[in-house]
Amino acid sequence: MSLAETLGLDDRRQKRVVGVLQVVLAGITLYGVYRVNVGLAINAAIPLGVTFLPAYLERDTRISMDPGLVLWMTAAVFLHAVGALGVYQWMGWYDQVAHALSASVVAGVGYATVRAFDRHSEAVSFPSEFVFAFLFVFVMAFGVLWEIMEFATGLASQVVGGEAVLAQYGIDDIIYDLAFNQVGALVVAVWGHAHLSGVSRDLSREMDDSGKTDDSGEADDSEQARDTRDTEE
Repeated sequence: MSLAETLGLDDRRQKRVVGVLQVVLAGITLYGVYRVNVGLAINAAIPLGVTFLPAYLERDTRISMDPGLVLWMTAAVFLHAVGALGVYQWMGWYDQVAHALSASVVAGVGYATVRAFDRHSEAVSFPSEFVFAFLFVFVMAFGVLWEIMEFATGLASQVVGGEAVLAQYGIDDIIYDLAFNQVGALVVAVWGHAHLSGVSRDLSREMDDSGKTDDSGEADDSEQARDTRDTEE
């Protein structure tokens, strides 16, 4: 079952939702520029750029993402940008939801990458148990790096003046952020194979320099074997 079927929206409606979210992100960026709020402008402009990444991948590589995955990623960065408007302070639970969704995207990238390496080389084989554990460690490491970035921007803002680009609200906030990051990792660990197998397959083909079919057809046979193995898992 694709993510589109899970969401109950057809591809056209999902693309429309993504388009609306992109327009809102562009509006927040312009509003931040108008108010000379550098933090707000950056927190909306970077997520807006991220929403165009799937289109870039489809245009310049053989990696394709269905509209449901694009909506998933767009929603994650959109929540972060909206939070920069002050929602993080107004709603205590909003930060945790945003972190869980963002972490699920990070975990999705980790899942697709490790599965692509698994498919790319016959010399490499990652058991499902390893992938499950890897996702939690990968997301935890990324979460710690993010918290360090928040702390660093806070210190920089104190030195140069102005508002921090990334806000941090104390030890309790850090602990909650890291904990809910693992919720996002768990979601991908459970449902990643159902929704990300296509991305990992495309990424593997992009990585595989020998993927061009030779006269013996061995490349096709190897790819078919990998597809069969993934189906069995």
